[in-house]
Amino acid sequence: MLGAPKEDINPHPLVSVILTCYNQAPYLEAAIASVLSQTYPYIELIIIENASTDQSLTIITTFLNKHPAIRFIQNRENIGLCKAFNQGLSLAEGTYIIDFSGDDIMLPERVGQQVQFFSQQPADCGLIYGNAIYIDAHTEFCSMHFPIDSQGLSLDSPPSGRVYSDILHRYFIPAPTMMMRAETIRQLGGYDEDLIYEDFDLWVRLSRDYTIIYQDTIHTLIRKHVTSLSQQVLLRKNEILKSTLTVCHKAYALNRSKQENGILAARIRTFIRKCWYTHSFDLVEDFRILLEQVEFLDRYTKIFIVFCRLRLPINRVYRIIHRILNFRGSCGIDFARSVVINKNQIAYACRIYSNLSREPRRKKNQKSS
Repeated sequence: MLGAPKEDINPHPLVSVILTCYNQAPYLEAAIASVLSQTYPYIELIIIENASTDQSLTIITTFLNKHPAIRFIQNRENIGLCKAFNQGLSLAEGTYIIDFSGDDIMLPERVGQQVQFFSQQPADCGLIYGNAIYIDAHTEFCSMHFPIDSQGLSLDSPPSGRVYSDILHRYFIPAPTMMMRAETIRQLGGYDEDLIYEDFDLWVRLSRDYTIIYQDTIHTLIRKHVTSLSQQVLLRKNEILKSTLTVCHKAYALNRSKQENGILAARIRTFIRKCWYTHSFDLVEDFRILLEQVEFLDRYTKIFIVFCRLRLPINRVYRIIHRILNFRGSCGIDFARSVVINKNQIAYACRIYSNLSREPRRKKNQKSS
């Protein structure tokens, strides 16, 4: 394949962790500490502070004083996630890249496990991903991304290999678990800076010519809270669907078969429904035009287009239903299957967070005594 990376021969490749931060002060200490606590020593940490208005900069400065090897960029204004990541990518010297958020947590073996796994993959592998635990704002267990058995192995069969059609069909990759080959992502031009979010676009462009491989391990805690992107997608008139429309146009241009067009058309129909759910009424016509180019406009989708044209309000009900379904998904069988690993992993996350929170207090108490 043209542009296929050469196989890695370095037994200890450098890994660049690009940590982007915007107003994540309550979680930032734990996120940075989890990178610095990795058992794999060949890590380059690059922090991009995107003009936060909370205490994020103060927290980062504390780490910079203790760990001067951290590379740091402070932006004077919020330039967006994609552009901030590309800033870090321009500095990164690693063979592999991890895009990490200032509110998530790496388990200590993560980087080492991923490097070992990635080094065993063929040269056309551009990205690997794994399973993840979702936690809330208080670092309490919420759910698993993929349900697991008593040994911590996935009960599903996550897509792996040539997954372009799977990417078009549905969301399945927990983005914070990804490790990317630096050469591959540079060949793709990094993230598209005109988009609000990066993952769908990256997956579409990368999976067209490269493989994406699943590693059946749990090494990341992904935090869900009111300001996380996964929650913003539920809000009225959010900008996320506008970026999604752009990615759908890109996918249509990349498609090579009638079957791929059919899969993309089905996905576009779900986005048309989301236009109604999120009151993004003005976008529905653009999605309709694209759908008619890709395949056909079915009767069921026409109903949702009419709802959008009438501007029928539904967002509040949509968010309530989503909360109920999310609660159901967070309980019962998923929790039972995860309990074997949950105790150690959540305890680790809590320990990092509590130790960091107590450290200033201990120093303060020492001074007062």
